[in-house]
Amino acid sequence: MNTDPACFTHALCRTPARSAVKGIRADGGPDPDFTGLLAEHEAYVGALRDLGLSVEVLEPLDDFPDALFTEDVALTFPEGAILLRPGAPSRAGEVAHIRAALAAHHAHILEMTGPGYADGGDILRLADRVIIGLSARTDRTGAGELATLLGQLGYRAEIAETPPGVLHFKTGCGLIDERTILAVPALAGCRQFEGLEVVATPPGEAPAANILRIRDTVLVGDRWPATHALLAARGIAIRPLPTDQIAYIDAGLSCMSLRW
Repeated sequence: MNTDPACFTHALCRTPARSAVKGIRADGGPDPDFTGLLAEHEAYVGALRDLGLSVEVLEPLDDFPDALFTEDVALTFPEGAILLRPGAPSRAGEVAHIRAALAAHHAHILEMTGPGYADGGDILRLADRVIIGLSARTDRTGAGELATLLGQLGYRAEIAETPPGVLHFKTGCGLIDERTILAVPALAGCRQFEGLEVVATPPGEAPAANILRIRDTVLVGDRWPATHALLAARGIAIRPLPTDQIAYIDAGLSCMSLRW
């Protein structure tokens, strides 16, 4: 088993449907601009390819506005894939539409059967374990079932609490490197981060916490200069990407791909 959680070679994405502008958002707010949303997605896919990943882009699903966020409906590892049970009822049907694409790449597929729920946005893979964050989209029953399935793939799981006001666990944190986590202040003291270095997001840049490490490069939203400076000072190669439009539908950089 490769212990580096960011040593990816493949990714699975989905083109945004026009209905994506009506995607779920916790606090209302305006719709994103579809042209801008599509451009952000294309830039994201291009960045993954530039970093050496083989990226498959699935067709849009107009009946499922949030389907471009492939990370939430499955987990992918070299050892196999796990089909999840999204916590938002409107997203439940997305799972069936990603099954075949995963089966083409993974001989071993496991599946949550319920009654609990788990979103991929609440799952943070570390070098030695996987953290499952409880949230409005991932309940304790679902986290327990998922932990059992992860064990079947050889991964140890721990369950953490996601602070109020943080939609998904990874909305508030992401890996800088194998031993270092960038986290919003509310998550900086998470007990499951014990033994790791935790770096807090700079004041006013909490949305920057949803970074995505691909091998030795960290993808980060392009509107967060203090976070860019923080990462650069640590010798981290960064790839700033636009996230203005996806932010309108409560999303960030990790959401738009499944990686293994």
